[in-house]
Parts: sequence; structure tokens; C-alpha cells
Amino acid sequence: MAHIIVVGNEKGGSGKSTTCMHVATSLARAGFRVGALDLDMRQKSFGRYIENRLSYLARAGLTLPSPTYMELPEIDPATLAPGENPFDRRLSDAVAALEPISDFIVIDCPGSHTRLSQVAHSLADTLITPLNDSFVDFDLLARVDPETGKVLGPSIYSEMVWQARQLRAQAGLKPIDWIVLRNRLGAQQMHNKRKVGTALEELSRRIGFRVAPGIAERVIFRELFPRGLTVMDLRDTGVDQLNLSNVAARQEVRDLVRELRLPGVDAAA
Repeated sequence: MAHIIVVGNEKGGSGKSTTCMHVATSLARAGFRVGALDLDMRQKSFGRYIENRLSYLARAGLTLPSPTYMELPEIDPATLAPGENPFDRRLSDAVAALEPISDFIVIDCPGSHTRLSQVAHSLADTLITPLNDSFVDFDLLARVDPETGKVLGPSIYSEMVWQARQLRAQAGLKPIDWIVLRNRLGAQQMHNKRKVGTALEELSRRIGFRVAPGIAERVIFRELFPRGLTVMDLRDTGVDQLNLSNVAARQEVRDLVRELRLPGVDAAA
């Protein structure tokens, strides 16, 4: 069976689609078969990223390893069992179609609580939660005392992950490996960032996730989207000399994929 990687965060602007694309493409470049699903029915940023890639490669006459993207199939309501949710069926049919041709399936969830996102979390072998490095986004994971900075308890999102873990345990599936990415870390270790780091480490022990450095705030990530490229593709598209920021970005992605500890993956290509 394919290993399912779900990228989820109920707040927008955390870098979910960029994370999805770089993880999926890195795995494809390493020789793995990678399926891709985008559950954001409105924005579809991950899906558009892949479509941009295929269009650019066709125009440029290039062949680069790429994930196989699939839209959620439409369902005939007459085929649903009594009480069956149509979104559950659409997602399960898409996963079933991708599994025979995929080693990994990367699923991008919307930046809000939806039925599709809830079900996807229960399918996750690996869950990645990108988080902007601030207490504004930390609120996604837990409630914090504004005076002391102490963690008071888990958030609604953390409770949803706990419920997904319970469903998997009841079904006899292996536990979710949950990784929280500290995206957009500043170059300087400001006092607030140290406080966020301390709070994350405390919370990680309480509710069971691993903390990892993610993708920094770099112009190159925004510039690559229209062509569907990643920082791992730059040398294959005619860029001979990478600047220091590009080199650092490539290393960040390699470190991220390595930190995921995916089965059979030693390092990103």
C-alpha cells in the first residue's frame, strides 16, 4: 500500500502547498512514484502548482520527475449507500485509484475545517503541519496563557488529530507520525521565536508530535510557482550558478525530507 502523507493546517498562509510540492517533487526525483491530491475545492493551489509544472515542461521541451495529480472523481448519488457521505466516497475512490501506481500519496488539505480534511487526517501515515513561527499560528495547536505563556490545553485542531489517531487505532492501523514544521523562521533568534520554540517543545511532549525546521521565507519559492518548479529543479532548467539563498533553500528541502523519516527514503534527490 502507498504511504500517505497529509499536509494539514486549519490556518491559511502557512506554506502548505509549497511544502506539498517540494516534498512530492523531491520524492519523485528520488525515483519514487508519487500521487497527489488537493482537497481545497476552491483554491487548489497544490493542484495548480502541478498543472503549472506540466505546462511549463511541455513548453520548454523538458522531462522532469513529477507527481501524478488527480482530481477528486465525481460520484453518482445513486451509487451511495444509505447515510454514506459523498465526500468520503470521492476521497476513498481517488486514493484507491492512486495506490496501485504510487509509493507515496501527498494530500494537501484546505486551510479550514472540512469533512474532507477530517477524513484525510485519519488516512495519514505521516502528518505534516506547517506553522508560521509565531504565537498567532501556535494557537492552531494549543491555548496559551497570555501572561505566563504556559500551555493551557490543546486546540480544536489538535483534538481532531487525536480523534484521527483514535480511529486508526480502532482500525488496527499504525499510529500517525505527526511533524510540526516551523516555517518562515527569521534569520535572527528573536525573543518571541525562542518562546515559540520552548512552547512547541513542551506541547510536543504532551500531545505527541515531532518539531522540525521547515522552509524559510524566501522570494525564490514565490517566483517558482508560475512555472511549477521547485528549488530542486533549478539546475535542470538552465540555472548554472545558484546564489547562496537558492543553495540554502535546496538544503532546507533536503533536511525536511530527511526529517520526515519516510520508509525507504534515505535523502532527497
